[in-house]
Amino acid sequence: MNIDDELFRIETNHIMPAQGRVLISEPFLSDRMFGRSVVLLVEHTDSSIMGLVLNKPLPFPLNAVLRGLNAEGPIPVYQGGPLCTDTLFFLHTLDGVNDSLPISEGIYLNGDFESIKDYIRHGNPIDGKIRFFLGYSGWDSDQLDREIKENTWLVGKERVGELMDEASSRTLWYHALCNLGKKYAMWSRFPQFPIMN
Repeated sequence: MNIDDELFRIETNHIMPAQGRVLISEPFLSDRMFGRSVVLLVEHTDSSIMGLVLNKPLPFPLNAVLRGLNAEGPIPVYQGGPLCTDTLFFLHTLDGVNDSLPISEGIYLNGDFESIKDYIRHGNPIDGKIRFFLGYSGWDSDQLDREIKENTWLVGKERVGELMDEASSRTLWYHALCNLGKKYAMWSRFPQFPIMN
């Protein structure tokens, strides 16, 4: 039986990448790091592009690698990408954290880590407020443009709450694709490896 390969080929949605937008991987990308991933672009300039993968949890909590947090429960940590995997990054929605970089309305990158630790030690909520990542993803502008033209990525803009909610990270790729419209929602239901079905 002949299968029309174009049926399984995602087509661009013609949205340009920018800081604060997300990259949504095409459904059949088999890369271990980026397959079925959603990447928040935290920097997008002419010279560099940096992002954090939002939906690839690591098998250990942050409390296991950072002593002295004294959090009430385990703090999830995500694999932000394949670069600098020994460096901790964090997104947060907390106003007034010194040295934070605004990413989009209500979301900040990094900042004074002592303030974040104090926030956690005082028993304040983490879910929906702070997300931690080891490593980041990076491209030069030509590379990302090429990957978008090859339909490896779609560009979307998710709501802040969806990006920061730990529970929704498991279904983030599916919902991000569905939010792009009916055509993309159909692709979200295909298996990642159709040949294995």
